Amino acid sequence: MCGIAGLFHIDSAPVSSVILKKMTDAIAHRGPDGEGQFVDGGVGLGHRRLSIIDLSSAGHQPMASEDGRYVIAYNGEVYNFNELRIELEAVGHRFHSRTDSEVVLKALVAWGSKALQRFNGMFALALWDKHERKLLLARDRYGIKPLYYACIGSSIVFGSEVKAILASGECQARMNKGGLLEYMTFQNFFTDQTLFEDVRLLPSGSCLEIHQGRSPCAVKPTEYWDYSFVEPEGEVDEREYIEELDRLFVQAVSRQLVSDVEVGAYLSGGIDSGSVTAVAARQLPYIKSFTCGFDLNSASGVELGFDERSTAEYMSYVFKTEHYEMVLKAGDMERIMPNLAWHIEEPRVGQSYPNYYAAQLASKFVKVVLSGAGGDELFGGYPWRYYRAVVNDDFEHYVDKYYGFWQRLIPNADITRVFAPIAKDVSNVWTRDIFRGVFHKHASSLTRPEDYINHSLYFEAKTFLHALLVVEDKLSMAHSLETRVPFLDNDLVDFAMRIPVRMKLGNLGEVVRINENEPGSKTAKYFQNTKDGKLILRKVMERHIPGTISEREKQGFSAPDASWFKGESIDYVKRELYSGHPRIYEFLDAASIQELVNDHLEGRENRRLLIWSLINLEKWCRRFLV
Repeated sequence: MCGIAGLFHIDSAPVSSVILKKMTDAIAHRGPDGEGQFVDGGVGLGHRRLSIIDLSSAGHQPMASEDGRYVIAYNGEVYNFNELRIELEAVGHRFHSRTDSEVVLKALVAWGSKALQRFNGMFALALWDKHERKLLLARDRYGIKPLYYACIGSSIVFGSEVKAILASGECQARMNKGGLLEYMTFQNFFTDQTLFEDVRLLPSGSCLEIHQGRSPCAVKPTEYWDYSFVEPEGEVDEREYIEELDRLFVQAVSRQLVSDVEVGAYLSGGIDSGSVTAVAARQLPYIKSFTCGFDLNSASGVELGFDERSTAEYMSYVFKTEHYEMVLKAGDMERIMPNLAWHIEEPRVGQSYPNYYAAQLASKFVKVVLSGAGGDELFGGYPWRYYRAVVNDDFEHYVDKYYGFWQRLIPNADITRVFAPIAKDVSNVWTRDIFRGVFHKHASSLTRPEDYINHSLYFEAKTFLHALLVVEDKLSMAHSLETRVPFLDNDLVDFAMRIPVRMKLGNLGEVVRINENEPGSKTAKYFQNTKDGKLILRKVMERHIPGTISEREKQGFSAPDASWFKGESIDYVKRELYSGHPRIYEFLDAASIQELVNDHLEGRENRRLLIWSLINLEKWCRRFLV
């Protein structure tokens, strides 16, 4: 787990090692254990190391092949590296370290870009081929590790974080106005855009090849892997599915325990993190676990259930973990917002500051932590979302219905007035087209509700899960902490995508009948948090965690900010969005935004996500824009 950065001059102009060091210094938090630079004329690779496997100097990067032809800067963990190493040794490769980095390098040498499909883990990498004068940039299947790049003139600048690109001096921080509209619609980016003009995020499961002497701007990423949720053909035996899922889950957790430093686990109180911790605890007695809870003295409504410390404490007792907790209060967000904006660089889904504190807590005790991320997206953890679009006339009808739900911040009806200051600059941005573009391919025939559910699972893995992973990487690496995600093991994911929808969702048939009969408000009960989703996963997890936990309703990791924003934190909200000269109003209409915020402060609407996003954007503007 590390940070990478680099420069590639198409015209072969020499790369400055001083500039390269500035770029790696900007992401020093990602790798406090070592640094390195490599320069070959118009190419420069930089690396910051967080030592996890083989702590010796043999793992120093950038790392060159024995003949010096290939040089790699690599960030991540490939958990099947020992299996790949044995295969490579059988055909004559020799190794000088115990690192997965060397295995990744020699696998790419032996198999070319086809090796990317064989890596089971998380990674972002840059590989330089001196002979062909070619640079390969690549990300893992799921996008666990980020990799940003910018085409500036005759140069490509890249890095694990945008701040490394900015440190090069080749790229200036300017607001990407089209990206802002995309974010303010979905609270996410569904394209490869970012808030930074000219900066792109290499898509998950993709690679980019650039040749010296050829225009980099003409090169497009190539997708080497994609999700594929499909219904199995013929009869299936649920018992066989349960047994295989259990085997693959235990195997996935076990694979990700490989480390030469101590491994801990997040223990939120839910079934996903609880199950990961349970399996890990069998192999790592007294593993350290970490929970963030919330002070609910001023909370109300559903937020009264947001603090899951008691459940986490119970599971810690059952699994015999060494447990640590932190309690967040109104005002804790305010304290870290400037740092949060700096580290996260571009706000994405949800109110992520609790994750920042959780990572801060874990980093005081371990260098590696296991997360339960991915369980919901693979196994149907959000049925109230999917049920909104299970009966459709055709695929475009499905897109229209699901798009309506994902307009999370500012509805289309308000877009024109909210974006009045930059209306001309975003006139060609159509968010429905952006939404539709996520499905760059889809099944030729969609005749069953299950078909549409599988497309919803695909959509959320490509967008929502991807955003969660990018955020988690930034917030953990802010504290020099590696987060591992056992649910995103290749074998486990491949199997999960083939599980029948009826084994994931319990009320699909009833929802279909309701949609067909159009009973109106009766659908409401299916459009809220329930324990309807992840049925097969719950059955498997009963083997690992107490039944009272596996049967709980889905609960997200959220602070009670809806109450705090109109209560204890109301003065903070007003200072940020009403007083002085907020920078966001260079791009957004102040009166329109304040009208929407007032709806929340006066109790008419719950706009906590909008308020969070606006404050985050304001801090972003102050920190990055000149």
